[in-house]
Amino acid sequence: MNEDFLPIQGTDHIEFYVGNAKQAAAYYQHAFGFQQIAYAGPETGVRDRASYVLKQGKVVFVLTSALRPDSPIAEHVHLHGDGVKVLALTVADAEAAFRETTTRGAEPVAEPKRLKDEHGEVVTSSIKTYGDTVHTFVERRDYSGAFLPGYHPVTPEVSVTPVGFKYVDHCVGNVYLGEMNRWVEFYEKVMGFRLLVTFDDKDISTEYSALMSKVVSNGNGYIKFPINEPAEGKRKSQIEEYLEFYNGPGVQHIALATDDIVKTVSELRKRGVGFLHVPEAYYDDIPDRVGDIDEPLDPLRKLNILIDRDDEGYLLQIFTRPVTDRPTVFYEIIQRKGATSFGKGNFKALFEAIEREQALRGNL
Repeated sequence: MNEDFLPIQGTDHIEFYVGNAKQAAAYYQHAFGFQQIAYAGPETGVRDRASYVLKQGKVVFVLTSALRPDSPIAEHVHLHGDGVKVLALTVADAEAAFRETTTRGAEPVAEPKRLKDEHGEVVTSSIKTYGDTVHTFVERRDYSGAFLPGYHPVTPEVSVTPVGFKYVDHCVGNVYLGEMNRWVEFYEKVMGFRLLVTFDDKDISTEYSALMSKVVSNGNGYIKFPINEPAEGKRKSQIEEYLEFYNGPGVQHIALATDDIVKTVSELRKRGVGFLHVPEAYYDDIPDRVGDIDEPLDPLRKLNILIDRDDEGYLLQIFTRPVTDRPTVFYEIIQRKGATSFGKGNFKALFEAIEREQALRGNL
């Protein structure tokens, strides 16, 4: 077996560039149950941006806004709307990660740098991936602070109830037609990932549109990145709609894992989070298609949660509507009961649900 030259310990954090970080942070606290743990901005000596660090389980989101119109952050938001800028990965050695990936062809964004404060030291380095998205390697074994040096810990001012998110299951990227294989090769060659599964336009299609997807995973399986590209269809696919409104490739959705999807989704719905809707008929053949499951079917049907099975077990999943005004970023809530796949049996129902939303927006 080949040695893993880029051992990754997990998703460190995901940073979004947004138009109004203060209000976005309030949304994620009240609707999604995240707790604010740290902050950087003018009050902490940072002059060009404000960043709010939110956490739930092992999921850490950073919401960052520009304070000046000529900032690269403002430029990113102007071009893409609110979206993911950084997919940060925890590593044992950020210098080695940078060296190994750049010698294999990664385009550097930030050379390794050491950040220090009274809580210790963090080493970070960054490389480019698809579109304007960046991978930052974070080495934090010698650090005990709330987030990173330069961020001040926050005493929560609001009472927040978590909804049960445990960790990031996977992050999905959308790229232009003809670019999927190039980015799969990037992850294989530059980052030592392996191809996990391939879906073609026969697997993911409706009467109107289709997409192709390949899933890459790192050595220990902690990090999974499906990469989507549009396929030829009669109408505009969801991937094309995303690329048009995001103005290029980027992160389409983040899948958040829970141990109790019924409880998590019930709470999210109560707080006003909108989800895609699949018709009642979807549930008619669940016993034949999926077999026995631990959960009673009625609450799943009522909450519109989808079920799929693979050789290892089954999974439960549901997708939010876009959480931004542009039809770009959304979330998947997933509970795995043994299954290691991505819900292939639900693709058609999901696609049709997405197309109904596209039609409402006049973008199908």
